[in-house]
Amino acid sequence: MHATQPSAINATHQNPASAVSLLQTWSIEVLPRTAAKIADFTALLPAGTRVYIAHVDGTPLNDMVATAARLARDGFPVVPHIPARSLDDVAQLGDLLARYRGEADVRQALLLAGGRASPRGSLSSSLDLIETGLFDRMGFTHLHIAGHPEGNRDIDRDGSSRAVDAALLTKQAYSERTDAALAITTQFAFDPQSIIAWSERIAALGVTLPVHVGIAGPAKLQTLLKYAVTCGIGPSLKILQRRALDLTKLMVPYEPTDLLEALQAHKSAYPDSLMAQVHLFPLGGIEQAVRWAKEKAPR
Repeated sequence: MHATQPSAINATHQNPASAVSLLQTWSIEVLPRTAAKIADFTALLPAGTRVYIAHVDGTPLNDMVATAARLARDGFPVVPHIPARSLDDVAQLGDLLARYRGEADVRQALLLAGGRASPRGSLSSSLDLIETGLFDRMGFTHLHIAGHPEGNRDIDRDGSSRAVDAALLTKQAYSERTDAALAITTQFAFDPQSIIAWSERIAALGVTLPVHVGIAGPAKLQTLLKYAVTCGIGPSLKILQRRALDLTKLMVPYEPTDLLEALQAHKSAYPDSLMAQVHLFPLGGIEQAVRWAKEKAPR
C-alpha cells in the first residue's frame, strides 16, 4: 500500500532532476465542435498524444465517432467519453463500441456517469458500464475512470466522499481482474494542495491506479470562473475568486504554471505519488493549451 506520508529520508535523497516530469507525456480533451476548427492536428500535437473526445449531452453520437475516426487516421490514440446516462440501454452501448472499434480502431475509453441529472435509460454510472463486460469482450486495452479531488456532490450529497471512495475501490478491484490497463483522469482543479491531499488519501485506501491530473489550460479568468461554477469545484473556486479581487491579475490571462510547479515539486519529493501525468482541459482554446504544454514540457 502507498504510504500517506512518504519517507522524509527518501525525499531528501531524491534528485529532483531525475524525477519523472508530469509533462513528460500529456493528454488533451476536445469536443467534436472544437476539433472541427483545427485544420491539422498532426501539425499541432506531438506524435502519440492521447486525445480525449468529450461528450456534452445532446451531442450526436455520429459526431463523436466521426471525430474519433479523423484523429485515429492522423495516428493519435483516441479516448472517447462514454456517458452512461446519455445512452438508451446496453444494446446501444454495444452498437456504439462496435462503431468505435470498427470505424476508428478505438481501444481506449473514459467511463462516466455523464452530465444528465437522470439516466436516459438503464445505465446510470461508470460501474454499470463496466459490469456489462462489453469493454473486455471488445478488446479495449485502456480504460479511464473519473477522479474528483474536490469531491462530487452529485454522488455524495452530504459533502463526504463515502460513495465516491466505495466506487473507486470497486474499480480498483476490477483493475485486478481485467486485461485492460486502468487509470484515473481527474476533473480540473486550481488548488494543488487539494489535488495532492486527495491523491495521498486514495492511495492510503489501497488505490494503486495512476492518476492523470486534470489541469485547465490558459484562459481568461472570466472563462475559468464560468466553468468552475458549472462543474461545482470547491476550494479551487475560492482561489479564482481571490485572483479576481487582485486588480493586477484580473486582466492577465490565467496560466497553470504555478499549479504545475507545485504538483511537480510534490512528485519530485515523493516519486511514488500516484500522480503520473497531466491531462489538459483547453478551456481557453486548444492552440493556447498546446502551446503552453510544449513550452513547459521537458526538452
